[in-house]
Amino acid sequence: MFIYPAIDIRGGRCVRLRQGDYAQETVYEDDPVAVAHRWQREGADRLHVVDLDGARSGYPVHKEIVRRIVQVGIPVQVGGGVRSEADIADLLDNGVQWVVVGTRALRQPDWLMKVTERWPGRIVLALDARNGQIAVEGWRQQAGLTTIDLVRRLPSMPLAAIAYTDIQRDGTLSGPNEAALREIQQVSPWPVIASGGVASLQDVRRLIELGTWGCIIGRALYEGTIHLSEAIALARSASAS
Repeated sequence: MFIYPAIDIRGGRCVRLRQGDYAQETVYEDDPVAVAHRWQREGADRLHVVDLDGARSGYPVHKEIVRRIVQVGIPVQVGGGVRSEADIADLLDNGVQWVVVGTRALRQPDWLMKVTERWPGRIVLALDARNGQIAVEGWRQQAGLTTIDLVRRLPSMPLAAIAYTDIQRDGTLSGPNEAALREIQQVSPWPVIASGGVASLQDVRRLIELGTWGCIIGRALYEGTIHLSEAIALARSASAS
């Protein structure tokens, strides 16, 4: 399983939200690039970066910070407000490895098909759910579909992965939603990256046992309930066995 340390950017700083609520923000570092260097020192081989201001505005806001994070030298996955081919092209041209799309992709499946065919293996689809219902527009609106129904309806396309976030668990350290992940993995032809609630090495171990392809970890790393090097070692030892 791949471990993705999360770097969420708001107002130019590295923050974490609780359940996607912008009013429940904790600032962990003034410089997100310094955080990327920290995760690099601890062995990260990929990063998950979210432009929270972009997610709300509908277009990427922190392009310069993302560019500087990419220069750290770790493959980076970036999302938040990416809603045009120009946005995707700009990110990829600046060294981003994978681009995460959500709102427009879910509302316009034809557009999702188009961008995955143009950039095969470089697009990650964000499935963010509250009570099993897909949320869009920076998690502020419901899309009127359940996660499972949406995955079943998607046509075959060269997605890199699906990134599933349980919004109610995000930033809560309450453990991942294993039941939902199991259901999604059963119906998804694409690798699934889990996000939301991961709090301990035991949570990481359970995701490995579930066969989850990737795991995004945020608050647990910043508050020290998980040490990144230990999580990576656990994931790699499981792969070796």
